[in-house]
Amino acid sequence: MITLTLLTRTDCTWCSDGKQLLAGLSREFPLSVDEVDLDSVQGRRLAAEHRLLFAPGLIAEGRLIAHGRLSARALRRDLTRLRPTPDR
Repeated sequence: MITLTLLTRTDCTWCSDGKQLLAGLSREFPLSVDEVDLDSVQGRRLAAEHRLLFAPGLIAEGRLIAHGRLSARALRRDLTRLRPTPDR
């Protein structure tokens, strides 16, 4: 399972698009997505820790892998790298 944290904001078009993109990619990859509001205490802490400048932000394995308008092509590449293997 690939565990992701998606940092979002209310009324954020790119956040909505990112959620839809991840929902589609979940048919190709074993994803677990934890959505965190950037206006929450946890969201502000994660944004500061990862130096997120604008929403959405996507964190995997403790590092920010994407932010802003998410790209299907780039995410597919990153998720392929993160895909669990039998020894993982």
